[in-house]
Amino acid sequence: MNDQAKEIAKNSKSSFYYAFSLLPPDKRDAMNTVYAFCRKTDDIVDDGLEPNDIKYENLHKWRLELERSIYGKSDYILFNKLSGAIKQFNIPIDPFFDLIRGMEMDLQKNRYLKFEDLVEYCYRVASTVGLMCIEIFGYKHKSAHDFAVNLGLALQLTNIIRDVKVDADNDRIYLPQEDLEKFGYSEKDIFENTYNQNFQDLMKHESLRAKRFFVKANSSLDFEDKPAMFAARAMQHIYYKLLKRIEYENYNVYEQKIRVPTLEKAAISIGVWAKYSLVY
Repeated sequence: MNDQAKEIAKNSKSSFYYAFSLLPPDKRDAMNTVYAFCRKTDDIVDDGLEPNDIKYENLHKWRLELERSIYGKSDYILFNKLSGAIKQFNIPIDPFFDLIRGMEMDLQKNRYLKFEDLVEYCYRVASTVGLMCIEIFGYKHKSAHDFAVNLGLALQLTNIIRDVKVDADNDRIYLPQEDLEKFGYSEKDIFENTYNQNFQDLMKHESLRAKRFFVKANSSLDFEDKPAMFAARAMQHIYYKLLKRIEYENYNVYEQKIRVPTLEKAAISIGVWAKYSLVY
């Protein structure tokens, strides 16, 4: 199961894989298991071949298996491994159920009226993952919770900025409706991939919001907890680099998939690990 969880993380080509590959074996295995759960949960909703009522049913079954693994034993190896990690690192169970609620939101709505509504979604699908991970990393100060929440919001907002075109292709618009109206940019413009000054101004506005959450994450993390959080800090550096690249391209996410290359992700992760391993 450890190899399967590792392959799920590796094959996703996610920044997470490079960020936590340098963790000690027990923490790395736990992270691979948590990531595999999160990835599989997301896949239930993103399966374009299934109608929504079937996805709801599959999410419900998924939740029941999670409950069985926590309070007894599941029929699935992944859930039993996850339950072991939860017990080993004393991870609160609420974030796991909140993540599933976040995935349900993707089935319930594909538009967000206000930014506050979007923040709730981002918390459920991203900050929850951070709250799981910090228990595996270990910390001394409760402020690590604020770090996890704010970093999760920053990462998810960055994803939303990058994936405007991809999400629109799936009839999902995460950019708040009130922001579209404020900057004179319509849903029709999004579906037609209209790249103009209004779009640049809109995206700059969203980018500044993401940056503010990066700053909040920085200020939340206590000095003593930085070494233990090197994997999360690597994620932070990778995604901030991604946001800066989007800015450098003047937010033209319609014509290209802006990303941080694999080797650069690995280099950033090693650099952050070395900094906290050798300096602290």
